[in-house]
Amino acid sequence: MKPPADFIGETLGTFVLVLFGCGAVAVTVLFGAHQGLMQVALAWGIGVTLAIYLTRHLSCAHLNPAVSLAMVLGGRMKARKLPGYFLAQLLGAIAAGLLIYLLFGSSIAAFEHDHGIVRGSAESVKSAMIFGEFYPNPSGQAVIGMPLAFAAEAVGTFLLVLMIFALTEGCNVGRPDEALAPVFIGLTVTSIICLLAPLTQAGLNPTRDFGPRLVAWMMGWGSAAFPAAGGGFWVYIFAPLLGGALAAMVFVWVPEPAMKRRSTDCDCGESNTHENQ
Repeated sequence: MKPPADFIGETLGTFVLVLFGCGAVAVTVLFGAHQGLMQVALAWGIGVTLAIYLTRHLSCAHLNPAVSLAMVLGGRMKARKLPGYFLAQLLGAIAAGLLIYLLFGSSIAAFEHDHGIVRGSAESVKSAMIFGEFYPNPSGQAVIGMPLAFAAEAVGTFLLVLMIFALTEGCNVGRPDEALAPVFIGLTVTSIICLLAPLTQAGLNPTRDFGPRLVAWMMGWGSAAFPAAGGGFWVYIFAPLLGGALAAMVFVWVPEPAMKRRSTDCDCGESNTHENQ
């Protein structure tokens, strides 16, 4: 029995997104390949764009549980599809994390040896950040606690989902051509990362964080991959889900009705393809 097209799309798209994004983080941490936040953020944005183009005909390219939940709350997807989307996204993220470890495992070990890092210790977040995310950002100087980290991830995801809805709403006559929507979604991701990554590494996607983080846990980082207090991994699950849900409700209640009132020459009965990170 062949898997459904949407399952294939979400698995493949999330795999590509995480591979390019976490891969950019890996080569930056290990080799200093990218200089500055903008280069890493652009790599993430390009990865998102390519993943959407690859899979939007299969599954509308959500590639993010927060986006899938928002689509349900916004009336753009049936709730019964959520479990399949969540599972496919998780499998894609885990597969990407495993491939990154396969490609860079020996380089990570050398990096840890050169910097006196014992894998599994609290200090090993400096290498574990290749896979999962932590606050404060281990490579920066930010001082940030759990409430601010939660707020940052929720706000970042809120902005992302709000832009996805706006870029794919049929009655938003000011949106770019449908063929260009993935580019602008990718640029939205880039912009949000530039804003928030110094604080929390800008997760914005529960599966993008949890899948590779699970790989790190399996490959020896242990409790360092799942810290309970500072850097608590659950922030990267619940804050994006909350931010995405709020964005869907705000869009449906405020901008969407205003767009429908304003528009006089488009079919407002059905939204265009909805996709994302």
